[in-house]
Amino acid sequence: MQTGVDWIELSTTTADWDRAEPDLLLTMLGQLHLIRAFEEAVLELAGEGLVHGPAHSSIGQEGGAVGSIVGLRSSDAVNGSHRGHHQFLAKVIGHVSGGRLDVGSLVSPRLQAVLQRSLAEILGLAQGFSGGRGGSMHLQWLEAGALGTNAIVGGGAPIAAGHAWAQKHAGTDDLTVNYFGDGAAQIGSVLETMNLAAAWKLPVCSFIENNLYAVATRADEITADPRFSVRGQGFGIPSWRVDGMDPLAVHLAMEEAAELMRGGGGPTIVEAEVYRFFHQNGPYPGSAFGYRSKQEEADWRARDPLERVAAEIRRRDLLDDAAVAAVRDQARDAMRAAVAELVEDDPDAAGTRRIRPELWPDPARVDAGMRGDARELDGLPELEPLAHTGAWTETRFVDAVAGVMDRRMGADPRIIVLGEDVHHLGGGTNGATKGLLKTYGPDRIIGTPISENAFTGLAGGIALDGRFRPVVELMYPDFLWVAADQIFNQIGKARHMFGDNDTVPLVVRTKVAMGSGYGSQHLMDPAGIFATAPGWRIVAASDAADYVGLMNAALALEDPVLVIEHVDLYGRSDRVPSGDPDYVIPPGSAAVRRAGNDVTVLSYLTMVQHSLDAIERTGVDAELIDLRWLDRASLDWETIGESIRKTNAVLIVEQGARGTSYGGWLADELQRRFFDWLDQPVERVTGGEASPSISKVLERAAIARTEEVVAGLERVRAGMGGA
Repeated sequence: MQTGVDWIELSTTTADWDRAEPDLLLTMLGQLHLIRAFEEAVLELAGEGLVHGPAHSSIGQEGGAVGSIVGLRSSDAVNGSHRGHHQFLAKVIGHVSGGRLDVGSLVSPRLQAVLQRSLAEILGLAQGFSGGRGGSMHLQWLEAGALGTNAIVGGGAPIAAGHAWAQKHAGTDDLTVNYFGDGAAQIGSVLETMNLAAAWKLPVCSFIENNLYAVATRADEITADPRFSVRGQGFGIPSWRVDGMDPLAVHLAMEEAAELMRGGGGPTIVEAEVYRFFHQNGPYPGSAFGYRSKQEEADWRARDPLERVAAEIRRRDLLDDAAVAAVRDQARDAMRAAVAELVEDDPDAAGTRRIRPELWPDPARVDAGMRGDARELDGLPELEPLAHTGAWTETRFVDAVAGVMDRRMGADPRIIVLGEDVHHLGGGTNGATKGLLKTYGPDRIIGTPISENAFTGLAGGIALDGRFRPVVELMYPDFLWVAADQIFNQIGKARHMFGDNDTVPLVVRTKVAMGSGYGSQHLMDPAGIFATAPGWRIVAASDAADYVGLMNAALALEDPVLVIEHVDLYGRSDRVPSGDPDYVIPPGSAAVRRAGNDVTVLSYLTMVQHSLDAIERTGVDAELIDLRWLDRASLDWETIGESIRKTNAVLIVEQGARGTSYGGWLADELQRRFFDWLDQPVERVTGGEASPSISKVLERAAIARTEEVVAGLERVRAGMGGA
C-alpha cells in the first residue's frame, strides 16, 4: 500500500558527527549535563521527602529533548507530559542562552536564576514560575515558549495544535512541538489531533518519547505495532523514527521536520526511542519493582546520551577529558547553589533539611487567579434591557444570536468560530451562524471534524496563545463529556494552575434541547456541571435583549465562558434595543422580572417564562429573579440576598435532571449565605432522575415546565401555612 507520505528511520554516521558545528555539539553537551544535574538534585530532594508529590525523572531521556529543542527559536513553542522537566529545561536554557552555551563558563547569572526558579516550582514555592501551583507536572514559562507540561496523558496534544493554529494564522513560520510518550500514542486526544492538524496543515510536531514502558507495562503489550510513528501514515503525516539516545540523530530529524513545517507542509511526527533509567516516579530503578531486568537497564545505561556526545566531542578534539568533567562539575555546582537557596538544615531534626519556611506561597491566596476580575469590561457601555426606554427592533431570538456574533466579528478580527457544520446549512443546524461564512470566510468560520475533544482543546490552545478569541459551538451539551478533559482539566484549570500567568478568552456555545425529542444524549442542561467546575463563567439568557448583552460581555472577558441557549427560544418572536448592539450586561446583573413578597423564585432560560406563567396561575406573590449569570463568581448575590431577606423563602426552578442539577449546588450555597433569613428549607423544581427519553410522553414526564413550577409554588405556600 502506498500511503503518499514518508516514514523515515534516521541514524547518524561518523560523517554526520564530523559535519556537525562544534558550537552545536558543545551546546548539547552543556544542556545534557545541566538537565542531568537538575534531575539528580530533584531525586535527592525527593529522597529526603522535600518534593511534595511525584518526581518523574527524565534521567536517560535527555537526548530526545535536547536534540529536538536545541535548534528551535524562542518564538517556537513546546508543551509536554507529566515527565517534562527535560523538555522544559531544554527550552528555557536555549531561551536564556540565545541558543548556544559557552561550556567554559556554563552558567550565567540569568541561567542560574532560571534553574533556581524551575526547582522552586517543583518544590511548590512562591518564586517558581507559577508560584508553586504547577509543580513538577505543570511547568510553564511563556516568555521562553514553554506552554506548560501536562499531567493528563495525551492532554496537551490539542492545546499544542491550537497554538500552532495561532502561529500559522498570525502569519509567522513558527512551530509547536507536543511531547508525549508511548502510552499516550493510543490516546484519543492524540489521534484526533493528528487528524485535525493534518486536515488543516498546522505546523505542529508530535514528538513521541518511546521509553518502552507506560509505568510498568511494556509498549508491545498494549499495541500490535509498537512503531508509534507509523500512526502518521494513516493521517497523511510524514514521520521520522530515531535513536533518542543519539541527540544528533534527533536534531537532524527535527531539522528536516521543522523545514517542512515552516514551509507550510503541515504536521510531522518524530519518534525517539529513549529509556528512563529510573522508575516511573522516584529515585529507584524499574528493576527494583520487578518489571524489567538489571541487565536491560545496564544495556541502556551503556548508551547514555551524555556519554555519546562526550565521546564524539573528545574524538574531534573539541574538549579533553578534563574539560568534559569540568562541564559536569559546573552543572552540579549550579544545582548545589540553587538547592542551597531553597532548603536549609532543619533545626528541629538534626541531620535533615527542610524547605526554607519563608519561601512557601501565602495560603490566603489559595483561590486567587481562578478567574480574572472582569476589569476588561470597564468602560464598555452597559444597558439594562428592563430599564430601556428607547426604540425596539423586532427579531427572532436565533437571529439575535447570529446578529451579535456578526457585530462582534466585524469589530474584533481576533474572533473565530469553530464547530461541526457551523459553516454549512445556512448557519449551522439552527441558524445561529447565519450569514457569517459569507462575510468572514472559512478562515474565521471553521467547520470541524466530529472530534469535540480535539477541536475544543485546539480552541483552548488558541485562547491561551492570546492572539485570537475562539468561539466553540458544541452542537449539544451532552457532547461536553466527549470533550471533558479539555473543558475541565485543561481550559477551566489553566489560569489558576499556571499561577495566573495565562488568560483564557474562550466562549463555548451550546443549546439545551429538552422537549425536542432528541433523547438522552442530546439535550441536557450543562449548568450544574459547569457550576461545580473551577474556572468557568456561565451565562443563560431568557430573551434576545439579554442574549446580546451577555454575549458581548462573554466575548470581552479574558476567562472561559459557557453560553447556554435553548431550542425553545430560537424561533420565538422577540425584540432587542434599536441601534448598534454593543452594550454589555456584566457579571453580577440579575434581572427582577416580577417583584413580590411571598417567595423568591430563581430561574434562567425558558423556565423564567414558565415561572411567570405559574405565578399567575397560582396567585402566589412571588418575586422572580432571572439569574442570567450562573457561576459562583458572577451571580448577583446582592439582588438575591435582598430578595430573600424580604420573602424568607426560596424556590429554585430549572428544567433538567435532578442528578446534574444546577439548583442542588445553588441551594447549598444559599443556605450557607442566607440561613438566618429562611423560614423553610429551599424548595426546588427540577426534572426527574433519568435523562429524558425519546417517547414524547416519557420526555414530558422527565422535565419541568409550568405545571411543575405550580406544584413547587404550592409546596412553598403550604410551608408558610397557606392553603
